[in-house]
Amino acid sequence: MATWQQFASEAPELAARVRSRFDAYKTHVLATLRRDGAPRVSASEVEFIGPDLMFGSMPNAMKAADLRRDGRCAIHSHPGDGDGDGDAKVMGVAVEITGPAQAAFGSPPGVHDFRLDLTGAVLTYVDAATELLVIQHWHPGTGVKVTRRR
Repeated sequence: MATWQQFASEAPELAARVRSRFDAYKTHVLATLRRDGAPRVSASEVEFIGPDLMFGSMPNAMKAADLRRDGRCAIHSHPGDGDGDGDAKVMGVAVEITGPAQAAFGSPPGVHDFRLDLTGAVLTYVDAATELLVIQHWHPGTGVKVTRRR
Protein backbone atom coordinates (compact mmCIF):
# COMPACT_ATOMS: atom_id res chain seq x y z
CA MET A 1 0.00 0.00 0.00
CA ALA A 2 1.06 3.57 -0.57
CA THR A 3 0.27 7.13 0.36
CA TRP A 4 -0.93 9.57 -2.28
CA GLN A 5 2.52 11.15 -2.09
CA GLN A 6 4.18 7.84 -2.99
CA PHE A 7 1.83 7.48 -5.98
CA ALA A 8 2.68 11.03 -7.08
CA SER A 9 6.40 10.25 -6.75
CA GLU A 10 6.23 6.96 -8.67
CA ALA A 11 3.82 8.10 -11.40
CA PRO A 12 3.70 11.92 -11.41
CA GLU A 13 1.88 12.41 -14.72
CA LEU A 14 -0.80 9.82 -13.97
CA ALA A 15 -1.24 11.05 -10.39
CA ALA A 16 -1.69 14.62 -11.64
CA ARG A 17 -4.37 13.53 -14.12
CA VAL A 18 -6.18 11.39 -11.55
CA ARG A 19 -6.07 14.21 -9.01
CA SER A 20 -7.42 16.69 -11.56
CA ARG A 21 -10.48 14.43 -12.01
CA PHE A 22 -11.08 14.47 -8.25
CA ASP A 23 -10.43 18.22 -7.99
CA ALA A 24 -12.87 18.97 -10.84
CA TYR A 25 -15.97 18.08 -8.77
CA LYS A 26 -16.89 18.08 -5.11
CA THR A 27 -18.72 14.75 -4.84
CA HIS A 28 -17.56 11.30 -5.95
CA VAL A 29 -18.71 7.69 -5.54
CA LEU A 30 -17.30 5.55 -2.73
CA ALA A 31 -17.74 1.77 -2.91
CA THR A 32 -17.53 -0.19 0.34
CA LEU A 33 -18.34 -3.75 1.37
CA ARG A 34 -21.50 -4.49 3.37
CA ARG A 35 -21.42 -7.05 6.16
CA ASP A 36 -22.68 -9.74 3.74
CA GLY A 37 -20.00 -8.85 1.16
CA ALA A 38 -22.35 -7.05 -1.21
CA PRO A 39 -21.20 -3.67 -2.52
CA ARG A 40 -22.52 -0.38 -1.13
CA VAL A 41 -22.06 2.85 -3.09
CA SER A 42 -22.28 6.24 -1.40
CA ALA A 43 -21.48 9.82 -2.21
CA SER A 44 -18.24 11.08 -0.72
CA GLU A 45 -15.94 14.07 -0.90
CA VAL A 46 -12.16 13.72 -1.02
CA GLU A 47 -9.36 16.04 0.03
CA PHE A 48 -5.63 15.88 -0.51
CA ILE A 49 -4.00 16.71 2.82
CA GLY A 50 -0.25 16.43 3.21
CA PRO A 51 0.84 13.08 1.79
CA ASP A 52 -2.65 11.59 1.88
CA LEU A 53 -5.95 11.29 0.08
CA MET A 54 -8.58 11.79 2.78
CA PHE A 55 -12.35 11.45 2.91
CA GLY A 56 -15.02 11.48 5.57
CA SER A 57 -18.41 10.26 6.62
CA MET A 58 -21.32 11.66 8.57
CA PRO A 59 -21.73 10.31 12.11
CA ASN A 60 -23.06 6.75 12.26
CA ALA A 61 -23.31 6.39 8.46
CA MET A 62 -23.42 2.85 7.09
CA LYS A 63 -20.38 3.51 4.88
CA ALA A 64 -18.38 4.32 8.03
CA ALA A 65 -19.56 1.08 9.65
CA ASP A 66 -18.55 -0.80 6.50
CA LEU A 67 -15.07 0.76 6.53
CA ARG A 68 -14.52 0.19 10.23
CA ARG A 69 -15.31 -3.52 9.69
CA ASP A 70 -13.42 -3.92 6.40
CA GLY A 71 -11.44 -0.97 5.07
CA ARG A 72 -11.23 -2.18 1.48
CA CYS A 73 -12.85 0.35 -0.83
CA ALA A 74 -12.70 2.19 -4.12
CA ILE A 75 -13.48 5.79 -5.01
CA HIS A 76 -14.67 6.68 -8.51
CA SER A 77 -14.30 10.29 -9.57
CA HIS A 78 -17.39 12.20 -10.61
CA PRO A 79 -17.91 11.18 -14.24
CA GLY A 80 -18.11 14.79 -15.41
CA ASP A 81 -19.93 15.99 -18.45
CA GLY A 82 -18.06 14.16 -21.17
CA ASP A 83 -15.16 16.61 -21.17
CA GLY A 84 -12.78 13.88 -22.34
CA ASP A 85 -10.40 14.17 -19.38
CA GLY A 86 -11.05 10.62 -18.35
CA ASP A 87 -12.53 8.46 -15.70
CA ALA A 88 -10.43 8.06 -12.53
CA LYS A 89 -10.58 5.44 -9.80
CA VAL A 90 -8.46 4.81 -6.74
CA MET A 91 -8.51 1.64 -4.67
CA GLY A 92 -7.13 0.80 -1.29
CA VAL A 93 -7.77 0.38 2.39
CA ALA A 94 -9.41 3.13 4.43
CA VAL A 95 -7.80 3.81 7.80
CA GLU A 96 -9.86 5.80 10.28
CA ILE A 97 -8.12 8.80 11.79
CA THR A 98 -8.97 9.21 15.49
CA GLY A 99 -7.80 11.01 18.60
CA PRO A 100 -5.40 13.94 18.42
CA ALA A 101 -4.70 13.34 14.72
CA GLN A 102 -8.40 13.79 13.94
CA ALA A 103 -8.66 16.88 16.12
CA ALA A 104 -6.16 18.58 13.78
CA PHE A 105 -8.77 18.38 10.98
CA GLY A 106 -11.32 20.33 13.00
CA SER A 107 -14.11 17.92 12.06
CA PRO A 108 -17.38 18.25 13.98
CA PRO A 109 -17.96 15.69 16.76
CA GLY A 110 -18.92 12.23 15.53
CA VAL A 111 -17.65 12.71 11.98
CA HIS A 112 -15.50 9.85 10.68
CA ASP A 113 -12.27 10.85 8.91
CA PHE A 114 -10.41 8.30 6.80
CA ARG A 115 -7.05 8.14 5.00
CA LEU A 116 -6.83 5.95 1.90
CA ASP A 117 -3.81 3.65 1.78
CA LEU A 118 -3.62 3.09 -1.97
CA THR A 119 -3.37 -0.31 -3.60
CA GLY A 120 -3.96 1.08 -7.09
CA ALA A 121 -5.20 3.83 -9.36
CA VAL A 122 -6.71 3.76 -12.85
CA LEU A 123 -7.37 6.43 -15.46
CA THR A 124 -9.52 5.51 -18.46
CA TYR A 125 -10.04 7.82 -21.44
CA VAL A 126 -10.50 7.84 -25.20
CA ASP A 127 -7.46 8.94 -27.20
CA ALA A 128 -8.93 11.50 -29.62
CA ALA A 129 -6.24 10.87 -32.26
CA THR A 130 -6.64 7.08 -32.44
CA GLU A 131 -10.16 6.69 -31.00
CA LEU A 132 -8.76 3.91 -28.81
CA LEU A 133 -9.80 3.40 -25.21
CA VAL A 134 -6.69 3.93 -23.06
CA ILE A 135 -6.48 2.44 -19.58
CA GLN A 136 -3.54 3.48 -17.39
CA HIS A 137 -3.04 1.27 -14.31
CA TRP A 138 -0.72 1.93 -11.36
CA HIS A 139 0.05 -0.26 -8.35
CA PRO A 140 2.69 0.54 -5.70
CA GLY A 141 6.19 -0.34 -6.86
CA THR A 142 5.13 -1.54 -10.32
CA GLY A 143 5.02 1.65 -12.36
CA VAL A 144 2.32 2.50 -14.89
CA LYS A 145 0.96 -0.09 -17.27
CA VAL A 146 -1.07 0.99 -20.31
CA THR A 147 -3.75 -1.01 -22.12
CA ARG A 148 -5.32 0.16 -25.39
CA ARG A 149 -8.57 -1.21 -26.81
CA ARG A 150 -10.85 -0.60 -29.75
